[in-house]
Amino acid sequence: MFEHTSRYYGLETALHTLPDGRQVAYVRRRLVPPAGSHALLAEVPVAQGDRMDLVTARALGDPLQFWRVADANDAMYPPDLVREPGRLLRIPLP
Repeated sequence: MFEHTSRYYGLETALHTLPDGRQVAYVRRRLVPPAGSHALLAEVPVAQGDRMDLVTARALGDPLQFWRVADANDAMYPPDLVREPGRLLRIPLP
């Protein structure tokens, strides 16, 4: 259902039945491992004007992998990670 690079890859899907009888498929909850449990590839500083897609494109070669960096840095809102230039971001192994 999802690409192998998706944060939802491998998660179980389920069906919810609406009051009118229609069924809606959904992905079950994704539990994120603690930030310290990710194998570290590097730590990179945030540059002025950086966005998460730019950081992950440089560090991992894929701008869509921003969620890996967010997970490794305990971020609920990934844009918060790039607000402060100079901040070091943990880049996990893919």
